[in-house]
Amino acid sequence: MPALPVTVLRINLVDPAPTPATLSARYRAAVEMAAFADDRGFTMVQTEEHHATSNGWMPSPLTFAGAVFGATRRIGVTVSALITPLHDPLRLAEDLASLDLLSGGRLVTVAGLGYRPEEYAAHGKDWPGRGPLQDEALETLLSAWTGEPFTYRGRTVRVTPRPYTQPHPLLLIGGSSRAAARRAARLGLPFFPSAHLPGLAAYYDEQRAAHGTDGWVMQPPERTALLHLSEDPDRTWAEYGSHLLHEARMYASWQSSGIRSAVRSSARDAAALREEGVYRVLTPDDCLRLARRPGGGGSLILHPLCGGMPVDEGWRSLHLFAERVLPRLQD
Repeated sequence: MPALPVTVLRINLVDPAPTPATLSARYRAAVEMAAFADDRGFTMVQTEEHHATSNGWMPSPLTFAGAVFGATRRIGVTVSALITPLHDPLRLAEDLASLDLLSGGRLVTVAGLGYRPEEYAAHGKDWPGRGPLQDEALETLLSAWTGEPFTYRGRTVRVTPRPYTQPHPLLLIGGSSRAAARRAARLGLPFFPSAHLPGLAAYYDEQRAAHGTDGWVMQPPERTALLHLSEDPDRTWAEYGSHLLHEARMYASWQSSGIRSAVRSSARDAAALREEGVYRVLTPDDCLRLARRPGGGGSLILHPLCGGMPVDEGWRSLHLFAERVLPRLQD
């Protein structure tokens, strides 16, 4: 029997015209959706980190992860990616250890550099120096989680509590550059390319062998799709395609030509976005066909609140997936 796909609930809380009231309702709905997904057997909630946006894009994924862990008992949370150079390394070690303890080991963190200088400027961090900042952050996390004293910026420190997961919470290095692959190999951490990049994965393995470290690659599939379920995809594209397009265009606008991403879109309108296939609106039967096609069983990523999708519409999508797709994946 082929392996069952990983089922992912993606949450980033984008809202094209946010107000405190609408964002509050969206945050509450997202936690309720995570609890629903946990109860129905989803594998993972996936969230991310962005700052200085006009549309509420998730700036505090660790706070959100804590809320999800408090409302769930089984489902994991992947932060992909956490922009680690923006965080105080000692405080980050404490926060990740606390979340690991709270969740009983359900936290997965993908450490990334980010790709927007304005995020670094907003936090008073040096964009040209992001590589050394990343090295310091990662080396501090690994030292801090031992629970033993270590030297940090010229002084001896000790971080408590120790995390639940030993030797440390699952920490991957994300990116699409050779520098990211080298960093992961040198530190003996798993590598998570931001797109399907077999050549970069092979380079990571070469570097790992040279450093004598252990590790592995979490390689995205050749095609990644963000899904919304509907009984009538034509109607949904007509009514809500603008939400999918808003998120796709903003995300693409942040990325330079050298950045590789599994969900990058070049569409300029909703019709082109639909044709492109990065964002898909599917019936439950179409979703099952996608899951069962050769090479298609890696993951199903449901994005019910994409681009400020109305909460009620998001719930319709989530219910269709939970009631008419999940129970049939084992058939």
